[in-house]
Amino acid sequence: QVQLVESGGGNVPTGGSLRLSCAASGGIRSINTMAWYRQVAGKQRELVASRTSVDTLVYADSVKGRATISRNVRANTMSLEIKNVKSEDTAVYYCHARGVILSTGYYGDDAWGKGILVTVSS
Repeated sequence: QVQLVESGGGNVPTGGSLRLSCAASGGIRSINTMAWYRQVAGKQRELVASRTSVDTLVYADSVKGRATISRNVRANTMSLEIKNVKSEDTAVYYCHARGVILSTGYYGDDAWGKGILVTVSS
């Protein structure tokens, strides 16, 4: 079973930088797309950034120019850095994997991490 574990997060001062990491495990051969989503209480989960195994990038307009998503395709890890954070960046951030191929050769289910809280405060 594919597992995603996020790390980083916590309290970040306004104008500072947040850094998150995600590690995937569970008999994985490859992952097509890894992404970061975030969710604020009472609102829908939204895409922050995604990166495919061939480096196709997508960024939400709200973080464009401030965010960088990185991947180590071989290690099945991913990171996110957002600079000049604002109060609007406060959310629970989730790691997501789509297009998983297992070492058995079968496709695995899409996977979500449990989420990690980032709080931006002045």
